[in-house]
Amino acid sequence: MKVYAINGSPRKNKNTATLLQKALDGVKDSVKDSEIETEIINLYDLNYTGCKSCFACKRLESKNYGKCAIKDDLQEVLEKVSQADGLIFGSPIYFSNITGQLQAFLERLLFPYLVYDKNHSSIAPKKMPTAFIYTMNVPQEFMEQLNYNLILNTLAAPIERIFTKPKVMYSNNTYQFDDYSKYKADAFSEEEKAAHRAKQFPLDCEKAYKIGTSLIQ
Repeated sequence: MKVYAINGSPRKNKNTATLLQKALDGVKDSVKDSEIETEIINLYDLNYTGCKSCFACKRLESKNYGKCAIKDDLQEVLEKVSQADGLIFGSPIYFSNITGQLQAFLERLLFPYLVYDKNHSSIAPKKMPTAFIYTMNVPQEFMEQLNYNLILNTLAAPIERIFTKPKVMYSNNTYQFDDYSKYKADAFSEEEKAAHRAKQFPLDCEKAYKIGTSLIQ
């Protein structure tokens, strides 16, 4: 068994990556299978683009039917995750949406599996369970006022169509800098941010862990 966490953040050891690792820890602790493997794939380590609309993945009787034909760093990753037993996506929110790196990855992952038939059916090799972890600077009340939920629920729709409906968690009002005094960031109170993190982030880690424990049923 293999479960991958797809890190759409440029940071490998901050909020998003930490929560993804907690989720993978939950997977490993919940599955009675000594052979289970987990891995975080850091998208910012890879050189690739989004979909180029070549439609090779839709061409009948082609070796690329149902597969992305672009040859770059993502080719091997897409092949690997196609056989996964679970996928957990993670991204910080930039301008009310996921990072460009993760958006490009999802285009390349999902579009080849979407069939242009009347049902828009899926030819994904597996109906694997999925989850999405979002981290963001804004508090929960701002997220709701700005309709982030609506935007991110729209994002979840193609994942549900291709694989399964993702489990979702949000980590709000995150601590962004190691030292706020070094940045122009007086819109925020470092003291309040630090207090919130000390109380809330351990709870978010528990939520991420529980997503992992419930991923593989």
